[in-house]
Amino acid sequence: MTTPTGGPAHDVATHAVPLARVVRGGLVESVHTGHLVVLAPDGEVRLTLGDPDVTIWARSSLKPLQAVGMLRHGLDVDDEWLALASASHNAEPAHVDAVRALLAAHGLSETDLDNTPDWPLDPEAAWAWREQGHGREPIAQNCSGKHAAMLATCVAAGWPLAGYRDPQHPLQRALHDAVAELTGVPVAHTTVDGCGAALFSTTLSGLARAFAHLGRAPHDSGHAGTPEGRVARAMSAHPWFVAGTGRDATRFMQAVPGLVAKDGADGVYAAGLPDGGAVALKISDGSARPRAAVLAAALVVAGVDPALVEPVGATPVLGHGEPVGVVEPCL
Repeated sequence: MTTPTGGPAHDVATHAVPLARVVRGGLVESVHTGHLVVLAPDGEVRLTLGDPDVTIWARSSLKPLQAVGMLRHGLDVDDEWLALASASHNAEPAHVDAVRALLAAHGLSETDLDNTPDWPLDPEAAWAWREQGHGREPIAQNCSGKHAAMLATCVAAGWPLAGYRDPQHPLQRALHDAVAELTGVPVAHTTVDGCGAALFSTTLSGLARAFAHLGRAPHDSGHAGTPEGRVARAMSAHPWFVAGTGRDATRFMQAVPGLVAKDGADGVYAAGLPDGGAVALKISDGSARPRAAVLAAALVVAGVDPALVEPVGATPVLGHGEPVGVVEPCL
């Protein structure tokens, strides 16, 4: 049986369960359903809610896995740039400057970027960008660091720059294989992400396994170590480059030493811990609102001190600008 859009009847809504309740004035106003898996350090499942093997688009939560694939094929950059390759950045001035520097170091420029033009995610950065006379531009889009790193990988590997976003380009085939290997799940679906790059499906459990690999990989110094360890070190050491000012992905990594955390559009979050524990979640309605609260609660299940993550996950419900309720995780 298929849905009216031609997709399978078993989708993210089929076995979804409540992951968070929105409470306003003591009354449950809304409920966000979805799926969640928490892995113990030994890889055993510590908690599942919903369907841990549901097939999903992990969206930008795949970026660290794609960065691993880029390192495997010749990308060789410092940690700040590697964090930026894994980022959904705010396009604050230092983010944009770093993307330009990454491009220039490989003989490239903004004109080589072929990601979707957009405004900076950060409201203040977007205001300043517009005041400077800019419009929607590829370098201001939150995925420009990933695209700059993709182009740099093509330079290193001797692959053509033209068509680097195409699923059949050597770069995208290499990243396809990296995602499949790290998740342990064959890629069953390929589409186009919001930034224009190829996007590969996986399962929620596969995403958690991949972040467990990242989290426990040895974090050697300099350019030594495995690609997984280099990406993990870069993200945990430079969390501001992964997201930016005020963003919960940055704040989670600042709060928990060695944590690797990456949000994704349409309600996805994944995190890996240095001991090999991991979390992956998908909010079935695609909302970003409950993600931080649910991730914080899941990290506590994974063994993280609540005092470290609960302040980051706190998501107040506002009335006239003042807290009148809270988003409560259902864990």
